[in-house]
Amino acid sequence: MPHETMKRYDPWARAGLALGPVIIVLLLGQWATFPNIAPWYASLVKPTFNPPNWIFGPVWTCLYALMAFAVWRIWMLPSHLQGRSVALICFYAQLALNAAWSWAFFALHNPALGLFDIIPQWILIIDTIRRFHRLDRVASYGLLPLALWVGFAIALNFEIWRLNS
Repeated sequence: MPHETMKRYDPWARAGLALGPVIIVLLLGQWATFPNIAPWYASLVKPTFNPPNWIFGPVWTCLYALMAFAVWRIWMLPSHLQGRSVALICFYAQLALNAAWSWAFFALHNPALGLFDIIPQWILIIDTIRRFHRLDRVASYGLLPLALWVGFAIALNFEIWRLNS
């Protein structure tokens, strides 16, 4: 009987393992970012391709939702499936770097440190997509917008660093 109860709640536990860390990273990022938009970020010289500030919230909300959906699909796969554990480790490693970027760039006011974080973050995102693709193609497709946005963010971060150094 205890085994049946555990199985019945297992999908909820897996949903929590998918959604919980993503929400925590979203909140940590906001905590580092919002207090530093004005006056620090507003005072920086930015490239012409810098999007308006209002676009970042909706984009990141969508990206975090897609990340949670993608990792939830991987959590729902059988735990003994070869490659699942490493794929989850890669996902959570890129998620940790995602949170660290907000603190490096915004809280510490350090675009160079942000750049030092975001490049390995992007590499881990690409690796996670590759690993997810072997396990669940839909999950991997859910991370493609993240890879594109973070690739753009690398260029933006680099230019902000260059223009303000």
